[in-house]
Amino acid sequence: MKSRAIFAIAGSLLGLAFVSSHLAVAQQQGGGRPQGFPQPTPEKEVTISEIPGVIAAGAKWKLLWGGPDNADGLVAAKDGGIYFAQEQPSTVGRLDPKDNFSIYVRDTHGTGALGIDYRGRLIGVERTCSDPGGHPDQCHEPAELVVLAPKWQVLASKFGEKTFWRMGELVCNSKGGVYFSDDFGTYFVDAKGKVSLVAGKEVRTNGMMLSRDEKTLYVTNGKTLVAWDVQPDGTVKNQRDFATLDAGGNGDGMAIDSEGRLYVTSGDPGIQVISPEGKFLGVIPLPRSSSSVAFAGPNKKTLYAKGAGMKGPDGKEYRTPDGVRNNAKSIYKIDMVAQGFKGRVK
Repeated sequence: MKSRAIFAIAGSLLGLAFVSSHLAVAQQQGGGRPQGFPQPTPEKEVTISEIPGVIAAGAKWKLLWGGPDNADGLVAAKDGGIYFAQEQPSTVGRLDPKDNFSIYVRDTHGTGALGIDYRGRLIGVERTCSDPGGHPDQCHEPAELVVLAPKWQVLASKFGEKTFWRMGELVCNSKGGVYFSDDFGTYFVDAKGKVSLVAGKEVRTNGMMLSRDEKTLYVTNGKTLVAWDVQPDGTVKNQRDFATLDAGGNGDGMAIDSEGRLYVTSGDPGIQVISPEGKFLGVIPLPRSSSSVAFAGPNKKTLYAKGAGMKGPDGKEYRTPDGVRNNAKSIYKIDMVAQGFKGRVK
């Protein structure tokens, strides 16, 4: 097993000044597979319309960071900055409250999403070497749910006799339990390490979130949100469709605000806002196809979001050769009227 070490390495302002060798490495990671990979849609201008109590009309996104590798599973840091998982280089990046970039954790075994538990530990879901832009057919390392910091620890490695594969997302409760997903199901592990099944492949879980009182678990399932009632031991029952993403697209990452509204990334439509009753309230468009979102910043009044693609140092859209997946990402933030829920980090 590789060692996991924590690093805090100062990065460039806004994380945009990377050297050309980093781009070359990113291009090689595609593996030259014969099928084509679509290039991300270029950055576009967006106009923010008011959603009462959520965001003011005319609010503006600010670009913070761009890089040639993934930047997924955004989660708030204690000081108001954010952490994000970078699957391909196996690192956790960090943007501090002044938007300066650094690498916080290395050797994460392809961790692809993050959470912070009730003890303040940084939790990650591994994707190991299963990146579809590489050689997943040659990957034989099972994925695990792990503590990344302050000290590496395995929280879940199997469900029964079945190991996990390419984990997607997670959310931590306040009792030491974690809900998480992989390509084959959605699971819950309690504080004692007992893993139970939430749902099988029939629910295509990507993003997930707990209600403020932790009595409801929400997950994305294509164009809908699915909900369950959470039992005192963390297991769930009463699966039901909770909401529809009326602006289109498929649901991905999720965040929750102090009023219980859900914020669901859905690709090109942007971030769809859903009331605690399951009513569609509106959409916050992002300059790029959206896939991860989190409240952070002073008093949790700032919304951070990640979009597909980036511009290089020359101001042009970063593009990869034919047959090489373009996994570049950009991170933005915007001032909100709404406040993120402060009872949990995520």
